[in-house]
Amino acid sequence: MAREAGALVIRHEKNMGYGAALRTLFDKARAINPDVMVILDGDGQHDPDDIPALVEPILSGEADIVVGSRFLGKIDMPAYREMGIKLISFVVRLTAYPDIRDAQSGFRAYSQRAIKAIRITEHGMGASTEILLKAAYHRLKLKEVPIEVSYTGIVPRMSPWRHGISVLLVTVKHAIKKYLRLLRSILKMKR
Repeated sequence: MAREAGALVIRHEKNMGYGAALRTLFDKARAINPDVMVILDGDGQHDPDDIPALVEPILSGEADIVVGSRFLGKIDMPAYREMGIKLISFVVRLTAYPDIRDAQSGFRAYSQRAIKAIRITEHGMGASTEILLKAAYHRLKLKEVPIEVSYTGIVPRMSPWRHGISVLLVTVKHAIKKYLRLLRSILKMKR
């Protein structure tokens, strides 16, 4: 249906993970150089009618990355999911964007500057926080806008605990890398 509507459809022959899909999208976007790239999860939880709200801050120059936040509007999600997202978002606040509320949102828009700067290495869901930590390193401007999601009929493919722990570990790994780069910079300055 997307191809028939005129969309460029890119597929992996087999499921290689969320991060691999994002890496492919960023690579293609660098090749075609759009003004804005919008990504939303394919499970139907996001409303495409919210796309203009994500795109506007980029087109106006207010942001390089816009995150559709589930915590700026009415929150209606399973408690375990809310707790996990808030924990991961807390770690991202400590290391990258102090005001971010929803570091795990799969509904985002990216400017040309963000597309060019961010290189994704993670294969799994941790790519979502890897992007934010790398964006902070490149001093990209981030903004959140409220969205509502529907979890009706969505069945997680992975155990929520396994998912949360894997994303948290990736987030901590990239945060440590960030602080090691900072420490190396400081030590070079002292020489």
